Amino acid sequence: MTAKVFEAALGIVEPWSVKSVDFKEAAKLLTIQIDFTPGSRFPVPGHEGVHPVHDTVTKTYRHLSFFQHECHLQVRTPRVKLPDDSVRLIEPGFAGRLSGFTLLFEAMILMLARQMPFAAVARIVGESAYRVMAVCERYVELALEAADLSGVKALAIDETSRARGHDYITLAADAAERRVLFVTEGRDAETIKALACDLEEHGCAREAIESVSIDMSPAFIKGVSEALPNARITFDKFHVVWHANTAVDKTRRIEQRDDKSLKGMRWSLLKDRCRLKPEAAADLDDLIAKLTTMRTARAWVYKEQLRAILERKQINVVRAMLEHWCTCVMRSKVEPMKEVAALVRRHIEGIVAWAQTRQTNGFLEALNGLFQAAKRRARGFTRLSTIRTVIFLIAGKLDFRAINPHAPQPT
Repeated sequence: MTAKVFEAALGIVEPWSVKSVDFKEAAKLLTIQIDFTPGSRFPVPGHEGVHPVHDTVTKTYRHLSFFQHECHLQVRTPRVKLPDDSVRLIEPGFAGRLSGFTLLFEAMILMLARQMPFAAVARIVGESAYRVMAVCERYVELALEAADLSGVKALAIDETSRARGHDYITLAADAAERRVLFVTEGRDAETIKALACDLEEHGCAREAIESVSIDMSPAFIKGVSEALPNARITFDKFHVVWHANTAVDKTRRIEQRDDKSLKGMRWSLLKDRCRLKPEAAADLDDLIAKLTTMRTARAWVYKEQLRAILERKQINVVRAMLEHWCTCVMRSKVEPMKEVAALVRRHIEGIVAWAQTRQTNGFLEALNGLFQAAKRRARGFTRLSTIRTVIFLIAGKLDFRAINPHAPQPT
């Protein structure tokens, strides 16, 4: 009766069966011995028919814990003889993708690893962090190999820091599905070429990419122009306004040297006015009233004008208004904002494209906090492959169910 209960719980079917159950209370260990019916024949992928058993080896698989007790399956595993006289080891249907684990155990690791660091998962399941990481890395690679990217038309590309200093990784995401498709080291034009090759390997011709949103990095611009010939480049308004905000803060810091009233106004100048507290909004209004004498006030007004222009959707109107805005700024004495005007002039077509495509990297920027958490989650593992694995776990929306029917659904 006990054997039948465990067979039902484990999902074991003919020709496999539970031979015995050994429970060691002191060691908190449950060992389930699994055997197959004598005379059974087994199929082998890539070879027709079923084949006789040549000999057997005993393999041990870690399974889900039995209450608080660690559970192992000891399986008398057959090696079958093929018509060409070669011998092949049979993998039971419950065996996982990494040696030594069952599919259910690996599914639990995947579920936990999406929510917590490898070290925490390792403590929960009673395995080393390296083994936990190896399971996740294996599943991510298998899922990426099987990925079909033939429907991708629009990309969002951004970079994030991998470590302190100038160590970066580039991420590319499907702008429509908002899922990370590609991660690689560096942030130069070669990373875009590597992305184009990876797309082609997964069924998406580089000519099929219709639009790409990037920042104003010359390397990215060059890479997209060369590797994705049909892609329309979009510089979303958030990047443009970020440059304007930087110019406002730079102007404030310069003017603050002689006017101490600007001290403490940084966030009031950078936030949307509607989100300010009444006291901060009043201080901002007092500053704007000094428009003719304070360059910081003029810089803020130019920034807000630029934001308003980028809210419009008529391409010709946006282009004309941007050109007029640039002319006005270049005639002013607000030097940091002149740098923004020059930037807008150099990239005006990509900025104007925003009016039509409304394509943005905003969701990648929002995920940047998760990517930074990914570095902490992979603490102690310095390889790029580990950081890459964690990023795909949290933002790749990978479907592992074709690899493991017990795996969690993509989020």
